[in-house]
Amino acid sequence: MQVRYSYLKQQFSEADDLWQQLRDFVETGDFTLGAPLQEFEQKFADLMGAKHAIGVNSGTDAIKLALKCQGVGAGDEVITAANTFVATVGAIAELGATPVFVDCDDTFCMNVDLVEDAITEKTKAIVPVHFTGYMTDMRKLMPIAQRHNLVVVEDACQSILGEIGGQKAGTWSKAGAFSLHPLKNLNVWSDGGVIITSDDDLAHALKLQRNHGLVDRDTVGVLGCNSRLDTLQAVVGNWLIPQTESIAQKRIENAAFYDQHLGALPQIEIPPRPSDFKIVYHLYIVFAEDRDGLLEYCLNNGIEAKVHYPVPIYRQPALQHLGHVEGDFPVTDNHAKKIITFPCDQHLSRSEMEYVIDTVSRFYSA
Repeated sequence: MQVRYSYLKQQFSEADDLWQQLRDFVETGDFTLGAPLQEFEQKFADLMGAKHAIGVNSGTDAIKLALKCQGVGAGDEVITAANTFVATVGAIAELGATPVFVDCDDTFCMNVDLVEDAITEKTKAIVPVHFTGYMTDMRKLMPIAQRHNLVVVEDACQSILGEIGGQKAGTWSKAGAFSLHPLKNLNVWSDGGVIITSDDDLAHALKLQRNHGLVDRDTVGVLGCNSRLDTLQAVVGNWLIPQTESIAQKRIENAAFYDQHLGALPQIEIPPRPSDFKIVYHLYIVFAEDRDGLLEYCLNNGIEAKVHYPVPIYRQPALQHLGHVEGDFPVTDNHAKKIITFPCDQHLSRSEMEYVIDTVSRFYSA
């Protein structure tokens, strides 16, 4: 049996109505900041319980522009997680700011107990990363940020509809950043991103910033950039957004099935599942003995397992100038050696998941 990782062929295999909507849209010529984008932004804001949603061209720009419009720039330090994807760090670096890393814990998110020790006189902001579908503990982080007068932008690119105590990812701070990349839980057909906020002034600044700073066709209010979410992609988003809740729920159910069966194997450790967290499983990751051997065995047996990520961002060549060495963030380093990701999406069949479980069991039995 083959168990693929990407589910996109299945997701859009029966989309005749979407194709008709796209044909109708093309006839309008409403290609830039058009009506379907405004519709999608309102639906996204309503879904998240925010006042505003601003569509931009990627999750990376969502982080970058949310920081920039709150005054983060050259010479500032921005605290973030040592185990995140490069986009988080790239967004910070594009502003001329310096990323300052904090180790994670076994939820794969920033260990908030370590944040205060990383704050210096140059610290301007914190970017907690809601990694894999978990959430950074915002109940503990926000008081720290408020005490030190720091900007917080939530990198919620992997955690749409994640919650702590019923409050959604992206709504704990003034701005939350989301990705619509094709493999995200809510996705479009190319890159795309959304910033949510309930602050009117910030929403106004973001709308200016994403569209060259144009107040109107002939008035440039600020020097902005071109980071509009394509209206064509918003048509796709409008087609898919009604399914977002059910997508999250199906991933949660799949993860529970994996937990039940993989967790029975002594060589597999299931990460903590806090009862007051809603984890939405953009990635389903467990800790595994002989991870590299298991990964190879899975790949050889048709299962597209992955590792997110085998070399942590803080040890990448592009970050050598920060002077970090292996061991500076020991939990992150330990994860890089032990974690494995299995397909967990809403289109997986029960037989495919059973095959994953059986294959892992056979590997350890052998």
